[in-house]
Amino acid sequence: MTLDADVIVIGAGIVGAACAHELARAGLDVLVLDDRRGSATAAGMGHLVVMDDNPAELALSRHSLGVWRQWADAMAADCAWHPCGTLWLAANDEEMAAAHDKQERLRAHEVACDLIDAQALQALEPALRPGLCGALHVPGDSVVYAPNAARWLLAQYPKQIRVQHAEVLEIEGSRVRLAGNSWLGANAVLLANGIHATQLCPELPIRPKKGHLLITDRYPGQVRHQLVELGYVTSAHHSTGPSVAFNLQPRPTGQLLIGSSRQFDDSSPKVDADMLAQMLERAELYARPGRSQRHPLLDRTARRHTRQPAAAGAASAAPRALVGRGPRRPGRDDCPRQRPPAGRTNHRAPGRTRPSALPATTL
Repeated sequence: MTLDADVIVIGAGIVGAACAHELARAGLDVLVLDDRRGSATAAGMGHLVVMDDNPAELALSRHSLGVWRQWADAMAADCAWHPCGTLWLAANDEEMAAAHDKQERLRAHEVACDLIDAQALQALEPALRPGLCGALHVPGDSVVYAPNAARWLLAQYPKQIRVQHAEVLEIEGSRVRLAGNSWLGANAVLLANGIHATQLCPELPIRPKKGHLLITDRYPGQVRHQLVELGYVTSAHHSTGPSVAFNLQPRPTGQLLIGSSRQFDDSSPKVDADMLAQMLERAELYARPGRSQRHPLLDRTARRHTRQPAAAGAASAAPRALVGRGPRRPGRDDCPRQRPPAGRTNHRAPGRTRPSALPATTL
């Protein structure tokens, strides 16, 4: 079988782009296939945050933040990387105790963070309503505009990375069949197309989840940190039904992103007005003085929002991210490999060899 690349990556979102970037950095020839349907990368917040639901997630997200910091100075301006930090907001004593527990977990992994009381919180973010108990400040978190960051990653190794706009219909061993019934082959196939992955590997434990963001007009300086309620994981990350949680992000443009919502098993792009209303009601619990007085920031936001994107992402039914060797696809994993046709050059670093034949790898 003729090789079209060392590795075929399916999906050009932030995960597929990062994988292609790393493979190319290692000297491999990478072909990225993307059908332009879009998914979470196109409509996500782009919050680069250390999460601590479990030790594996904490270690992975901490490492990821370190990589983003290494890239920051080299990234194009339109990637909009901004080290705003995160304030995990505690609305009551119970959540303040949870903030203390979170601080201990993060510090155990050398993640800088500090507890701040209500007075310090009000000084940092005057737009928040009085009466919150305090927050956990994680200054090393940041934000990025994911669609442009993905494009930037793919553009860094133009000799090793090729992007082809094509729909993949089937994975057979280390080959893929495209719409039109043409085939492409490589030593490995890496599946990184989010919610659409189940169309190629139906056995993957992935559920669609729909989310909304409300994007405001430009209000520079109103909010300086990513603001997230400490109940976020339980409010918006359980899988028993629709849910909302307060999540507010300042963009370098001066716009604010207001989230967040989750509706499982819904992949429709249609905006749900009821979920948007719930998101704003949740935001009012954190960003207005009281029930009788509407906070001016949210007053402008509710009347003059500019966009209401809704998009479906992928939620794993497994307890951890699906990273690693995927289900073995029947096919020609052990076929002898041939050299590429004349005119095709593989740009591998000296001394590098092709990886052994692998079934699809899933991320």
